[in-house]
Amino acid sequence: MKSAFVPRLVNPPFGDPGLYVSLRYQGRAVLFDLGRIDRQPAAALLKVTHVFVSHTHMDHFIGFDHLLRIFLARDRHVELYGPPGIIDNVRGKLAGYTWNLTDSYPFVLTVHEVAPDLIETVRFPARTAFATEPLGRGPFNGILYDTADCRVAAAHLDHRIPCLGFALIEKTRLNVRPEQLGDLGIPAGRWLNDLKAAIRDGLAEDTPIRAEWREGATRREATFPLAELRSRLLVETPGQKLAYVVDTVFSRDNIARITELVRGADIFYCESLFLDADRDQATKRYHLTARQAGTLARAAGVVRLETFHFSPRYERDPAPLRTEAQAVFRGEMPSDEPE
Repeated sequence: MKSAFVPRLVNPPFGDPGLYVSLRYQGRAVLFDLGRIDRQPAAALLKVTHVFVSHTHMDHFIGFDHLLRIFLARDRHVELYGPPGIIDNVRGKLAGYTWNLTDSYPFVLTVHEVAPDLIETVRFPARTAFATEPLGRGPFNGILYDTADCRVAAAHLDHRIPCLGFALIEKTRLNVRPEQLGDLGIPAGRWLNDLKAAIRDGLAEDTPIRAEWREGATRREATFPLAELRSRLLVETPGQKLAYVVDTVFSRDNIARITELVRGADIFYCESLFLDADRDQATKRYHLTARQAGTLARAAGVVRLETFHFSPRYERDPAPLRTEAQAVFRGEMPSDEPE
């Protein structure tokens, strides 16, 4: 069965951090962090509908301008989420340019500033030279974004400044049994998406689902109760989970928040800036070591650990960073303990 999420790091492990995730069945994508993204194809970036920024150090936010340039003259709407201060950060970026020719541009950027207990939302329309339009505040309960298909959870972490960690969670996966579809004698089509949406929305078992298709020049249709199609055609399995954590210190509070956020993830993308031998540097710079990344992955029971965001000091030989993290993750080396 194909995965609903198709993730890839946007740069090599010594480059700016960022994770691009294609949402296979929705025809769009989400992006975690905005480091350097100018090597990404424009066609891929134009699929992005939501951006989740961990914090606004340069290597995590310098790509904002490139993303803005890609979308500027297009009829698109991008939602951006970030930690306290993100609204002023975006406003400052926008203030660095002159916008006297954008009054006919339909592009809109909506920014959500995530504090520990609330989310403040503002809108920046291109047509008004990106003048700020407040949209109000609401409570933050750990979930940033929630649809019938997936949700994004976040946790506040300490990087000497507020920094967000993220988890992208697919809800119950609904897969079609191709052999049963063949027995039904009706080809696949949009009606299958309607069936899945009806189930995710919790509609009644007797809800009619109409299938429409063509046989040559003849248009055909058939209607079935939701319960019948659900039992005959669909396999329901737990959804996929991806987690993304960068730039955080190995403290007891951070450990508790990270393990709760990433628990059971299919893939855990975790920074691994230094080797354990250089742990003093990691502590001073509020970053994780490879051993600590492995410790977090093991404690959270993830399926796969992917380390990245390596310090340039290891560029000649990055292998020990991966080896150390994976050895701890597999239980071949002792886990780390916070001081």
